Amino acid sequence: MKNPPASVAHLDFVAGIPTLDLSHFTHGTAQQRQAFVDDLGAAYRSVGFAAISGHGVQPEVIDTMYAEAEAFFALPNSTKLKHEHPEHNRQRGYVSFGTEHAKDSKAADLKEFWQVGQTRIPEGADMDNYPPNAEVDECPRLAPQADALYQSLEDVGRQMLRAIALHLELEETYFEQFVPGGNSILRLIHYPPITGEPHSSVRAGQHEDINLITLLVGASADGLEVMDKEGEWTAVKALPEHLVVNVGDMLQRLTNHELKSTTHRVVNPPRELWSQPRFSMPFFCHPVPDMSLAALPQCVQPGESPLDPATTAGEYLAERLREIGLTQGK
Repeated sequence: MKNPPASVAHLDFVAGIPTLDLSHFTHGTAQQRQAFVDDLGAAYRSVGFAAISGHGVQPEVIDTMYAEAEAFFALPNSTKLKHEHPEHNRQRGYVSFGTEHAKDSKAADLKEFWQVGQTRIPEGADMDNYPPNAEVDECPRLAPQADALYQSLEDVGRQMLRAIALHLELEETYFEQFVPGGNSILRLIHYPPITGEPHSSVRAGQHEDINLITLLVGASADGLEVMDKEGEWTAVKALPEHLVVNVGDMLQRLTNHELKSTTHRVVNPPRELWSQPRFSMPFFCHPVPDMSLAALPQCVQPGESPLDPATTAGEYLAERLREIGLTQGK
């Protein structure tokens, strides 16, 4: 960002956003833990994004997942289409090119993707919220490798939420009643080469994420941009060892907009790079569906009303999935 907000100006901006080391929170001294909590809170109140090192996800797990994703997306369209699951609100399996669009946009995103859900399902859970993950006979390692990465990223997300809880002056384990076994999604995205004039379509239109936090594994090509408070776009070029972790709308609602769900997009590359595909792997960290998203009392000033009406995570997710074209209904 051209001029970082004063609250985060002391932090490193290696990726175009504040850069923090999660190991300072998970294995550091009391002073390092508190510094991480304070710096993360400052980043999320002003920018909404942070690049996280020291997260512990093994590079070979990520590299193998990218290889499996590339192998799947290289399959013929007729084969991939056999693995679409609209009956599961397209929250599992293959989602074909041009299906999803940003909220309030009619232009389809220039991407296709594969979605993986929870396998550590809470005892007694409503199984309507936990459809089975899809498997691909043509790529037998895709499902187990995706589950391995899913579990690793969910564990990192839980640590990040512990730090967020402390910043919000909650018990450190506040989110532990909601996130383990939650309805999180791992999405493997393929942005194919651009073969014709895209007109108003981009690889991912400007949007905010639905969930609590998003953990993005380093993408195979540039393109991610974040909007600052002045409405200007900043390119985010995280290092391969970083996870880019940002606030989603659910956490913004829960904190009455004290933590910022920042608008971002994935732009098309320069014309000379249209022939290059892009792959990325975001993990959308969701709580269990019955978690209340009503604003925390400490985030609402005395005498004022919350900025958003109360709802649950499940109700809000269903609403947003309709808005972006992944499900139908009223």
